[in-house]
Amino acid sequence: MHLFAGSSHSSLASALAKELQEPLGQIELKAFSCGERYVRFLESIRGRDVYILQTATCEPDKCLMELFLMCQAAQLSFANTVHVIMPHFAYARQDRVAAPREPISSKLIAHLLEESGADHVITLDLHSDQIQGFFSIPVDALDARPLFAAYFRNKKLTDPVIVSPDAGGAKRAKKFADMLGADLAIMHKSRPAHHEAEIIEVVGEIEGRSCILFDDMIDTGGSLLSAKKALIKRKAHPDVYAAATHGIFSGKAIENFKKAAFKEVVVTDSLPVKRTAFPGLKILPIAPLLAEVIRHIEKGESVTEIYGR
Repeated sequence: MHLFAGSSHSSLASALAKELQEPLGQIELKAFSCGERYVRFLESIRGRDVYILQTATCEPDKCLMELFLMCQAAQLSFANTVHVIMPHFAYARQDRVAAPREPISSKLIAHLLEESGADHVITLDLHSDQIQGFFSIPVDALDARPLFAAYFRNKKLTDPVIVSPDAGGAKRAKKFADMLGADLAIMHKSRPAHHEAEIIEVVGEIEGRSCILFDDMIDTGGSLLSAKKALIKRKAHPDVYAAATHGIFSGKAIENFKKAAFKEVVVTDSLPVKRTAFPGLKILPIAPLLAEVIRHIEKGESVTEIYGR
């Protein structure tokens, strides 16, 4: 196998290479003055199984274009298989027509990955399960819940309750609650506009209890900030935790979380985030999980065995 990385997340690429005990492959990545991307593999990959790591950051279009070019270059260089490792899948929230005349953007990204030469995609906690159905190639959608469950078990919280910030994430939060043996609460919210959230009601017993807000991603943080205020207003324990797989932290998110005073905000390193971005930020590494998945794939073994299923 040959492991290559785009420019999106160099620290995760180095950590993954270390876990696999494989050097990162040599590749040239640059942009012309007009903004067009350029890629070139600097070593032969003919007949090889190529793994390309590229996540979606706050510059998703740049990351995607670079990834498409890397996939096509690998295909045209006679790679045996092209495995795309994309921990944070770009445009995952645009997975349906929510208003007239909208595109289904995540479906388009799936098609473009296939057309560019990807044979297999490894991703982490898709925004919705239906995105897997947009592909006609195999997709391993990994689950980060065991990482969070292990982390919060070690904290030994007394009588915690897992809170879903909205009804759409209730299924995800329920699975996490079952892992921890905790109760579940669900919030009902409305969105007056993009990146705005208003909590209307909270269903579940939260008074005096430690709450863990659990979601798949944190973008601007608007939903979580509104959720925390609603929990405190309803007499939850003042130590409120937030946990999400993907810490995007766009716009004024960092500034807002500095003021929000969460007990902890726990994310994975699926995107590059500074560990000192704000007080209480905790980052869980995903390189060991990705490395184990790759080893199973290379041996032709079941990936679900990793989760003990």
